[in-house]
Amino acid sequence: MTNIDKYKEAFVKSLELSEDKVNSQLTYQGVENWDSVGHMSLVAELEDTFDIMLETDDIIDFSSYDKGIEILRKYDIEF
Repeated sequence: MTNIDKYKEAFVKSLELSEDKVNSQLTYQGVENWDSVGHMSLVAELEDTFDIMLETDDIIDFSSYDKGIEILRKYDIEF
């Protein structure tokens, strides 16, 4: 499984989205389940998946699907 596949799967699992809803148009609070609780679930899933610990500023800045990729690249995760 590629990193992009793992990344998408984290959204599917933590936000209970269908895979076709996970794309570059996805934003925080843009879907019902991506609220503050869903956000923390997503962060936890990504931290477990990629064995990282996101900094608080990165958690706050994680506002969209694309922004998440940008943030994870700071942690040497290749997409």
